[in-house]
Amino acid sequence: MKHPIEVLEHYWGHTKFRPQQEAIIQSILDNEDCLALLPTGGGKSICFQIPALIKEGICIVVSPLIALMQDQVDTLTARGIKAMALTNVKNFEDLNRLLDNCLYGGYKFLYLSPERLQQDIVQSRIKQMNINLIAVDEAHCISQWGHDFRPAYRTLKTLRTLIPHTNVIALTATATPKVVQDIIKELDCVNPKLFKTTFKRSNLGYGVIQTEDKHQKLVRLLTTYKNSSIIYVRNRNASVALSRFLNEHNIASQYYHGGLTAVEKESHYKQWMDNQVQVMVATTAFGMGIDKADVETVIHWSLPESIESYYQEAGRAGRNGKNAYAIILKDSEDEMVAKAQFIDNLPSIKLIKHIYKRLCNFLQVSYGEGEQTVHDFDFKSFCKLYKLQSLPTYNCLKLLDQNSVLALSEQFNSRAELQFLVSSHSLFKYLEQHQTLAKTTKTILRMYEGVFDQLITIDPTRIARKINSSEEEVLKQLESLHHQNIITLTYFRSDTQITFIEPREDDQTINRISKTVKQQQQLKLQQLNSVFDYVKADGVCKQHKLSDYFGDRGTTSCKICSSCRSSKSKNKTNFDGNQQIVLKLLEHQALSSQDIEAQCGIDITDLSAILKTLLELDTIQLTNQNTYRLKA
Repeated sequence: MKHPIEVLEHYWGHTKFRPQQEAIIQSILDNEDCLALLPTGGGKSICFQIPALIKEGICIVVSPLIALMQDQVDTLTARGIKAMALTNVKNFEDLNRLLDNCLYGGYKFLYLSPERLQQDIVQSRIKQMNINLIAVDEAHCISQWGHDFRPAYRTLKTLRTLIPHTNVIALTATATPKVVQDIIKELDCVNPKLFKTTFKRSNLGYGVIQTEDKHQKLVRLLTTYKNSSIIYVRNRNASVALSRFLNEHNIASQYYHGGLTAVEKESHYKQWMDNQVQVMVATTAFGMGIDKADVETVIHWSLPESIESYYQEAGRAGRNGKNAYAIILKDSEDEMVAKAQFIDNLPSIKLIKHIYKRLCNFLQVSYGEGEQTVHDFDFKSFCKLYKLQSLPTYNCLKLLDQNSVLALSEQFNSRAELQFLVSSHSLFKYLEQHQTLAKTTKTILRMYEGVFDQLITIDPTRIARKINSSEEEVLKQLESLHHQNIITLTYFRSDTQITFIEPREDDQTINRISKTVKQQQQLKLQQLNSVFDYVKADGVCKQHKLSDYFGDRGTTSCKICSSCRSSKSKNKTNFDGNQQIVLKLLEHQALSSQDIEAQCGIDITDLSAILKTLLELDTIQLTNQNTYRLKA
């Protein structure tokens, strides 16, 4: 049996483990059940991937997120490790073939959702496989008290029944003590080993900054902390608008949201990873698989929906061990806006039923049918057709996703259906006279068979990549061919993909989940109130507040968060010391209060008091340009 360090070095190129990793791996190799609570960026995946590679057989990984599954499969494949994810499988034949590959193809990892696990064919094949480990990722989803509870996770006990001799590891970055006990119970763990690192990040300074001019404050922060940054915003439009604002103020930025094409996502992400831009302005769609060590600041433009999501997003800063900052910018309207988004727009059961019926009709799913069918979905067109408000409608779809009625994958897709209407001889004769269309046309002929005989679905994005062009240019050329009656073309764009997990049964479908939906909505209110409590608790160390929320008792004050720094500056000795810092800064040049705040980090309230005192003492003076300078 290979030593874990050998495997780590061979596939990952590292020669030592992070804290807790080796102990977790050894427990798995000893066939013990484990629960690992490791922070975001703490290397959770390696904890199950290395023992699975050492042991004979294949590891089943249960995950709720398609994007996360695909990212891990791509990463493993790039390292020469055979892995597969059962995502977007559209028919029984494809599923059957993929499961056969798992049985006989030497695969080491099979990623699937808890909903996929409920299919009879999947359970039947799992019984035939040599399963060496069950890994449950995002394990907090199994608990009704978890921040993203998914009822389908409650069926994971089925795996323990199918393969009773296989041990399990549950992994999560965020779990309260109540959630931990729920995970252990629901996974039927036997004397599980609990591995838990402290929730305290000694190099990460948490801050809440109250300001009525977020734009100006943001520019100040990003000109002070000039290394890589992420700014989380509430929606797609905000990501584009704020990125444009920063670029106009000479702060290089890009934006990222679920409605971008795959090519755009890759381009924007690469610019940020390569430090061509300082800032990524993003919705919460930006997060899965993000591992950039030198992120100096994570800034929340709006209040997060829960402490759990905030801790995970903030934790993307400072992974290189250097000082980093997680900052919430807050104004007087933020609480009201957060309630409107997360609470006031929570849909009623009546609205969920209405949206579900409309969705089925829109996608032409008949009553009693639709199970495991996959549909491209244009959200804007859907809302426009039925005159629906976008936010309540989106919340309905999220609840249907969370409760395993359907699976919602927010990603841009484009597809086209075409058929050539002329013979191959006539086509090539035409292309001789229209050379600009030749490259695209010949690429389609090589990539897709049967285009002369029937309508064929093509992927314009893939074609564009193949010929180093843009999707817009490819479509422009196809439309030209269409107008010349060379092809018949139908084009469809979507920003979401929906998979129906169970057949359509209208009210009966929603009635089954109504009790759980009400419970989830009550939990959302509790979680948002915890966020309000966190941002308002000025006199309490922010690091301590977060640790306490997750049951990590006894942590000492961090000394670097906004609350600790504010408490320090209220101390008289510290007040005098800060006074000297301000005077030292003004020795070299006149500065505005914003410049002074940015350079010395003194809380704005305390800085105002210092400047007022120095003016009264006639030590400094205010210039016509509203800057402060030493009095001669």
